[in-house]
Amino acid sequence: MSNGQPTLLGIPYDASSSFLRGAAFAPPKIREALRSPSANGWSETGIEVLAAGVLGDDGDVAFAEENDPRSAITAAVRRILARGRRPISLGGDHSITYPIFEALAAERRDVTIIQIDAHPDLYDSFEGDRFSHACQFARIMEAGLAARLVQVGIRTLNQHQREQAARFGADIIDMRAWAAGARPSISGPVYLSLDLDGLDPAFAPGVSHLEPGGLATRDVLSIIQSLPGPIVGADVVELNPSRDLNDRTAFVAAKAVKEIAARMIETA
Repeated sequence: MSNGQPTLLGIPYDASSSFLRGAAFAPPKIREALRSPSANGWSETGIEVLAAGVLGDDGDVAFAEENDPRSAITAAVRRILARGRRPISLGGDHSITYPIFEALAAERRDVTIIQIDAHPDLYDSFEGDRFSHACQFARIMEAGLAARLVQVGIRTLNQHQREQAARFGADIIDMRAWAAGARPSISGPVYLSLDLDGLDPAFAPGVSHLEPGGLATRDVLSIIQSLPGPIVGADVVELNPSRDLNDRTAFVAAKAVKEIAARMIETA
């Protein structure tokens, strides 16, 4: 399954994190949970994701001190795309989504981003850093790298980010709207960006920014399983293993990866 094959890419980068570091150590924890003998390799929809040749793995991005890390991420994603495959990136902090889109946008810019997150990440600059993990969707949208931004699970909007959301035409389903029954409406090519702090800390405690009142694991899986195609790529970010409890969040991340890969195959 080389044509359109879902392919893992570890991005062990957290230098753009605020508050706490630690997300750089997440990729091996997610892979370990994905292949744990405590579960099997099948998706809920009946695809054996871990069968030979179904899910590719390009290893981890190697960062050299003398090189720009964002350029290294973009180059690694471009290599996956050049082989006709679709990246599932394992963060790392959420800032990695911007360099991923610098690679994706070289091929197409008609993509809808569905972002699952507690935070909108639309700051123009955060703590003096325009490339912080609180700014990546502002960078993507101002550069015209995606056609539409749909945000689900948001529960931390301040005035600046409300203004930024209006500027970029972001469609926000915050947690109050979700609880009232609102659901995303998406068509055409889609990219999923899953920040694990979009889930309630009861389901995903292993994140740096604990924000109560979020989505359940089943909510997130339902969103994944209802995505239209084609799915051009995805990322699962912000697992901080130093904050996790019995690898609980790593297993949530691995479950999401399995269902994302299956949905990529189903909608190819």
